Amino acid sequence: MIDVIIAGGGPTGMMLAGELRLHGVSVVVLERDPEPTKVVRALGMHARSIEILDQRGIADRFLEAGTTHPLAGFFAGIDRPAPEKLGTKYPVVLGLPQPNIDRLLTEHAAEAGAEIRRGSTVSALSQDGEGVTVELADGTSLRARYLVGCDGGRSTVRKLVGIDFPGEPSRVETLLGEMEIGIPWEEAMPLMLEVRKTQKRFGIGPMGGTATYRVIVPAEGVNEDRAVMPSFDDFKRQLVAVAGTDFGVHSPRWMSRFGDATRQAERYRSGRVFLAGDAAHIHPPTGGQGLNLGVQDAFNLGWKLAAAVRGRAPDGLLDTYEAERHPVAEEVLNNTRAQIELMKVEPGPQAVRRVFTELVQFEEVNRYLIEKIIAVSVRYDLGSENDLVGRRIGDLALKRGGLYSQMHAGRGILLDQAGTLSAGGWADRVDHVVDVSEDLDAPAVLIRPDGHVAWAGEDQEGLEGELRRWFGEPTG
Repeated sequence: MIDVIIAGGGPTGMMLAGELRLHGVSVVVLERDPEPTKVVRALGMHARSIEILDQRGIADRFLEAGTTHPLAGFFAGIDRPAPEKLGTKYPVVLGLPQPNIDRLLTEHAAEAGAEIRRGSTVSALSQDGEGVTVELADGTSLRARYLVGCDGGRSTVRKLVGIDFPGEPSRVETLLGEMEIGIPWEEAMPLMLEVRKTQKRFGIGPMGGTATYRVIVPAEGVNEDRAVMPSFDDFKRQLVAVAGTDFGVHSPRWMSRFGDATRQAERYRSGRVFLAGDAAHIHPPTGGQGLNLGVQDAFNLGWKLAAAVRGRAPDGLLDTYEAERHPVAEEVLNNTRAQIELMKVEPGPQAVRRVFTELVQFEEVNRYLIEKIIAVSVRYDLGSENDLVGRRIGDLALKRGGLYSQMHAGRGILLDQAGTLSAGGWADRVDHVVDVSEDLDAPAVLIRPDGHVAWAGEDQEGLEGELRRWFGEPTG
């Protein structure tokens, strides 16, 4: 009996695998593709995702492999610098193509002990009160206590367990690819920037010092069947239609298309089967939020599922995954759809965009939107009136160093500034850190393994109630 099978070896699945292995949970990742994809769908990571990596001690790997860029123009391409003091040590965008993110997360999961099986396709499944049986396309089967579908927007797992995926179909289609251009970049860039003044769904940019360029262009008029991949002639025709030239493009490396469909699973759980990442939600790529949203799903689910496997999960803990993450994804679907409307070229949307551009000049509006995009403002509703409770905690400066350096093992933390509290009965799950921080406006906080505050105060009885709620009964 495997503890957890993860269907899908993208960023969500690999992040989840690494989280589960922190707690000694046996994990098998089933990835359909025999080789890692070279298609670059996402271009980087936002602040909250970098924080997550930092909390596990692996952020440096990603920062060293990528390039940091200023946070500007991330809401519907409206060019406005990010406000100062965003409350994160990473007020940047980390430019890192998705294949590199995939590789680094896969290496992390493998180092932690996850078993990764490529070329493995889920074809059927059944579940009972003890576990889930997964049948593979090659005729073999596996048995696990839990199954998590991280297998993308067309999720086989979601379909097999009969979870509906309501929402809006794609209305706006876009072509995306990597290819070379036939004119010097010094000539292409001014023309590209001129077109982008009105057409925000168009762009050409160099790919890290190579001869290859990333090209994105509206797909209106291209074959309506999304199952039909675009041809190179499609790209050239669309470039001429939008920019008046095809820029001499040649030697395509890969080509694809994507739409602005917006859908969300009606529920994230069916018995012992869970959904995460694109299997649970799809939305337009505006703002670069999709990959980050999936990684953050995994970060929320991992410690909870591990507690269930080890028999330490208090009643209802697994249900908090959907209760917390469903509203977050709903907000992302909402803001990406709004951005698509603001990027349309018709007079009505353009008029709204001009008004919106004026509003973003206000510091409060700009901060609100940027914090939404980079996910540092997420607050889970944990039933407390204390504004700290439910929020993610920053890397507080302590006398012994940064708080995140205390979180690498994926355990809970009681940060106790006065040293008057105790988590003794939970010492096998929660670290009691007696230290002080000028940045913490509370006597003590209980921090969950996913970096969100579960309790704040100085009352031992209240603390113990929340320890039971999130970490189960005490031992000893």
